[in-house]
Amino acid sequence: MAVPTSSTASPAPTGRTSNESEFARARKVISGGVNSPVRAFGSVGGAPRFLVSASGPYVTDVEGREYVDLVASWGPAILGHAHPEVVTAVQDAAALGLSFGATTPAETELAELVVRRLGGPRATGGLIDELRLVSTGTEATMTAIRLARGFTGRPLLVKFAGHYHGHSDGLLAAAGSGVATFGLPASAGVPEPIAEQTLVLPYNDPEAVRAAFAAHPGRIAAVIVEAAAANMGVVAPDPGFNAALASIAHEHGALLILDEVLTGFRVAPDGYWGLQRTSAAEPPYDVDLVTFGKVIGGGMPVAAVGGRSDVLAHLAPNGPVYQAGTLSGNPLAVAAGLATLRLADQETYARLDRVSGTLRAAVSEALAAAGVAHTVQSAGNLFSVLFAPEPARDYEDVQAQETFRFAPFFHAMLDRGVALPPSVYEAWFVTAAHDDRAVNRILDALPHAAGAAAGARPA
Repeated sequence: MAVPTSSTASPAPTGRTSNESEFARARKVISGGVNSPVRAFGSVGGAPRFLVSASGPYVTDVEGREYVDLVASWGPAILGHAHPEVVTAVQDAAALGLSFGATTPAETELAELVVRRLGGPRATGGLIDELRLVSTGTEATMTAIRLARGFTGRPLLVKFAGHYHGHSDGLLAAAGSGVATFGLPASAGVPEPIAEQTLVLPYNDPEAVRAAFAAHPGRIAAVIVEAAAANMGVVAPDPGFNAALASIAHEHGALLILDEVLTGFRVAPDGYWGLQRTSAAEPPYDVDLVTFGKVIGGGMPVAAVGGRSDVLAHLAPNGPVYQAGTLSGNPLAVAAGLATLRLADQETYARLDRVSGTLRAAVSEALAAAGVAHTVQSAGNLFSVLFAPEPARDYEDVQAQETFRFAPFFHAMLDRGVALPPSVYEAWFVTAAHDDRAVNRILDALPHAAGAAAGARPA
């Protein structure tokens, strides 16, 4: 389908003097000047861009400067920003009331649509039977873990170093001294006894998972994994790794939680699980719980946990595992999600793949021409740049790259009107609205950015 940009004119800049002055103003009343840490530009330096509008593949800051956007609200702007039909759906819903704190028919419509896109119920070969709507990806993963513990009666969780599943206490754990040791707090404010309920293992290492289960027999409730890692840069699972996790977990009576908050409905109509299902190199595997976010809200705060009906039956009001939220299934967020998923058809995903492929090749060509050792890593249409000559398979590999090259690369792109994610550890997101004009602006900026990366030196 052709994906139009918004017909609504961008508002004029607010009249405040600069991004720098906005940042100074924000720091007086907002902790750190931002409401999510990566927005602070801490790893790249300088003042964050304070945005006032977005349309199609572009965002505009308070100074009136337009940028080609490769953040896409961290994924949900799959159709481009302010798609007219999505905006209209939200406006129509808002006219009927902003929030009811009660059930609406649209919530059921969204749940039905998600189940259908994932192949229907599990009995017919689909991924999930049912789901529960929540407000954020953090809430979805937190609920999935609580549900897994409640269903199995076990306390421990396995996660992988470098994977991010939200900021709930038990998931902010760093690896211990060995593959089967308990985690330690990776954030102040997380008590050690909570972090110790999480085993942090190296990614793409099924033997480490087997060792953890052997070391803690009958105590591991679940393994949680990003369907494809996209929060330490993009690191795809080795062929068969997700299937191995399912096999190991189920052999020991534990559950597999697949985190598709970033990849779900972004890399394919049925997410990364769908890409793997159709790959000849991937064995089929069975998932017990799945978390979704981003795209199912179309840019508004809604997320979900889905899975087996017998596991979901343990959620209140049917079962003893409690979860609640006044804004769960908010009518505006549900309207945005429904409109986005209905519009995101095969042509949308084909466009995402084409643009992503063009940019991946161009980034690599520019860096190679500048003599910068690099690897462009991808999982579906998600990709990122690793400043290392060999691909990364785990977080240790990612950390070993020449991260000092990213900040000058980032600012050279920004200076030429291209907004990248402000961290080397984040995925790049294209949209179906990235047309030839937007792509060409990115291509024109890349040689300058590659030269800046080549000239960078360690601090």
